[in-house]
Amino acid sequence: MDSFPLPRRRDFLQTTGLGLLGLPMLQSFVSSTSTALAQTATAATTVPASAVPALNRFPRMMQDWLVAEVRAAEQRGNARRAALKTKADAEAYVKSVQERIRQCFGPLPEKTALNAKVTKTLERDGYRIENIVFESRPNYLVTGNLYLPTNRKGPVPGVIGVCGHSINGKAAEAYQSFAQGLARQGQACFIIDPVGQGERFQYLNEKLGSRLGGGTTEHNQMGAPQALVGEFLGTWFVWDGIRALDYLLTRSEIDPQHLGVTGNSGGGTQTTWLCGMEPRFTMGAPSCFVTTFRRDAENELPQDMEQCPPRVLAHDLDHCDFLAAMAPKPVIILAQEKDYFDNRGSTESYERLKKLYTLLGKPENIQLHIGPDPHGYSLSNREAMYRFFSKATGIPAAAAEPALTLEKDADLLCTPKGQVAESGSRTLMTFTRETADNLAAKRKTLSGAALQQAVLQVLKLPALPDTPPDYRILRNAGPRKYPTKGYCTYAVETEPMIHALVTRLSDEALTSRLPRGQTKAVLYISHRSADEELRSDPFVKELIAAAPDAAFFACDVRGIGDSQPDTCGPNQFLGRYGSHYFYSAYSQMLDRPLLGQRTFDVLRVLQVLAAAGHTEIHLAGQGWGSVPAALAAVLSQEVKQVTLKHALTSFHDLAVHEDQQWPMAFMLPQVLQILDLPACYEALQKHDLQLIDPWSAADGIN
Repeated sequence: MDSFPLPRRRDFLQTTGLGLLGLPMLQSFVSSTSTALAQTATAATTVPASAVPALNRFPRMMQDWLVAEVRAAEQRGNARRAALKTKADAEAYVKSVQERIRQCFGPLPEKTALNAKVTKTLERDGYRIENIVFESRPNYLVTGNLYLPTNRKGPVPGVIGVCGHSINGKAAEAYQSFAQGLARQGQACFIIDPVGQGERFQYLNEKLGSRLGGGTTEHNQMGAPQALVGEFLGTWFVWDGIRALDYLLTRSEIDPQHLGVTGNSGGGTQTTWLCGMEPRFTMGAPSCFVTTFRRDAENELPQDMEQCPPRVLAHDLDHCDFLAAMAPKPVIILAQEKDYFDNRGSTESYERLKKLYTLLGKPENIQLHIGPDPHGYSLSNREAMYRFFSKATGIPAAAAEPALTLEKDADLLCTPKGQVAESGSRTLMTFTRETADNLAAKRKTLSGAALQQAVLQVLKLPALPDTPPDYRILRNAGPRKYPTKGYCTYAVETEPMIHALVTRLSDEALTSRLPRGQTKAVLYISHRSADEELRSDPFVKELIAAAPDAAFFACDVRGIGDSQPDTCGPNQFLGRYGSHYFYSAYSQMLDRPLLGQRTFDVLRVLQVLAAAGHTEIHLAGQGWGSVPAALAAVLSQEVKQVTLKHALTSFHDLAVHEDQQWPMAFMLPQVLQILDLPACYEALQKHDLQLIDPWSAADGIN
């Protein structure tokens, strides 16, 4: 049962504040279950997981639920927009979206010294390129190239350029192209590297590359734990753009009356967010991003961490609303005919904005251009942007993009060795660690009712109904090689469209409602699959053997095992952009954290068991199932005993470990502002809590 030496458990209990309270119980549990297992002759032999095909009877459940929720949010937003009848209505709407956007992105930090330096200058025909380093936050370096026209007199319009997910950031061909194209036509462009790209890798290897591969991989790795401390990676991207604009406005060459922002893909995201967050911009051109959240959800399109603002759908916001925040200033939506960002949504966003701009008296200031190409800032879209910015600034644009001469990547480097970390920059992860440590130092100790209220608050749980949920009785799936001769699986409807799959073991075949007569029950919350773990997991066998007089139930909460989604591509469940991530990210946008949803599933199943007469419930969880089990046990009156194997040590551990391996589902938003798991473990001592081989942040991915 116990594959790790005892000191590991002792260290965990001490560091989490539980001391040695749980140790005698743990030793007793190990001894009793091992003895019982040895005496149990009827237990089935372990079989390879591949010997029996996996059950997955509800693979579309999460997708159907998500689409319904996102459609409901869109309908609420459309109702708000449909109610606009007058110019005053439109002006009030603009103020409303500005406020709701700020609530999603959180407070911005105080502005500090930029400490900007020009590290190199390249003189070119009609323009020059300055390589610049500045600090968007203290000792947090941003690298950028400023393309300045040299053949015009007086101040020129200034454009902030933001990059998509190119590994070489600002040096990528498409991004050099639009920056140089603007400069050749009389408009300055300051294009910056996003964090995790170009010269701003956060996870350096010995060759000054990214040990994670850079780009989206870095974004998701460093962005996910930020939720735990109440941060959002998109806010960090936005802040870099705001501070880049601050620098641009220090330059006498720039006309402060004409300030634009543009970018493609991930840069289209940043452009969209900046339009919503920075009122000094006078024009915007997001490319290959703007569609609708519904289209992305329906099309099973996971996106980067910075593209998923927390609570945005709960606030009835859509992509169009970030552009509405700067209405009636000039904005052009750039899309592509062959893009995976659905241009039907681009058209829908344009039509919504057209109504708003018309009410504001500036219908000509909102435009839509759909190029003929696949995803990318292609020539067609660049030229549409040039024409649009030309009209907004009064500076004539060329009939076609001027001939370009692209620079070598090395010539555009702003730092001596091509990475800010080698120039002493802090990494984003150090800020997260610092915030987590500060929160831990000032966090109050919670217990009793105060702890329960805090758990309810961070999980965003709906009110638990007074009556137990209904359930389906699923037809027998054939021989499963479980430890007993019979079984029955119940699909417990924990909320509309959502089921937890609960299998009851029995020595006889069951196709009926839950049997009555037994007061004792063990409810096991699976790690990855109750079906597989019933067949082959030693911990499950030990739980069964230790309680021969108890009914045994194994549960897959939503999105696990029997309802593991088959969306987002084949075999993508655990991918960086896989379905587990997809539903976790959207759940945060809905302000319904997936961990809270799964805890709610456990609570509802406990109600079913209690209604069937089980008054002594032993709640057990393993791995991913241990966390919702622990949180449910804090809230439940039905649970009398708790056993957790491979339980997460703490949310703090996830926040401070650069290489944490737990899925996005466990990045509970703002939790470390209020509580941490050790407080829950302490409270569960009254339920004879037994912690077996806890998992740290570096464990838990499989």
